Amino acid sequence: MTGRAGAGPRRRLVVLRHAKSAWPEGTPDHERPLAPRGLRDAPAAGRALAAADCLPDLALCSTAVRARRTWELASAQWGTPPPVRYDERLYAAGTATLLDAVRRAPPHVGTLLLVGHNPGLADLVLDLAGDGLDDTLERVRTKFPTAAIAVLTWYGPSWRALTPGAALLTAVTVARGRKR
Repeated sequence: MTGRAGAGPRRRLVVLRHAKSAWPEGTPDHERPLAPRGLRDAPAAGRALAAADCLPDLALCSTAVRARRTWELASAQWGTPPPVRYDERLYAAGTATLLDAVRRAPPHVGTLLLVGHNPGLADLVLDLAGDGLDDTLERVRTKFPTAAIAVLTWYGPSWRALTPGAALLTAVTVARGRKR
C-alpha cells in the first residue's frame, strides 16, 4: 500500500452496490425499481454504515432508479444526510469512469460514498486495494452482491491523488434487512 500516515489526511471511499432490483416486464434497465428485498436491504445498509461510523461527507450516486432509491432509503437512517451528487456517468460505468468521478470529489471530503452498479464497483475496489484486511479482497473477488459495502482507506492530499493499489480494503459487509 503506497498511502501512509503523514502523506496527507486519512480518506475513506465507501462503495455501496445498489440493493436488489426488480425486473418488471417492459421497464428499461435504467428505470428498474427495487425489489421487496431491496426495499428491506437499503435501509439496513444505512444502519450498517452508521454503526461502522462510516457516514459520508458527500455521496456520488448513479442516476438509475435502483441506485437513487438505495441512496434515499440508506441515508434516511441518518440524522442529517450529507449532500448527494447524481451522476449519469456512474450508470453502467467501468473502473476508469468511476475513478474519474471519485477524483473529482472536493479535497475537504474525508469520507466519500459511491453508490452504483456491478461489475464496475467490484472492479474499482479490486483496482484500488493494494491490500486488504482478513479475507476482504477474496470476498470481493468471489462476489460483490447487491447491498454490499466496501470500505477503502488511504492517505492523500486530495482525491485527485488516489491511484490504483494505494488503498487498504478495511471492511466488506453485505446489508440484509429482516423479512417481516
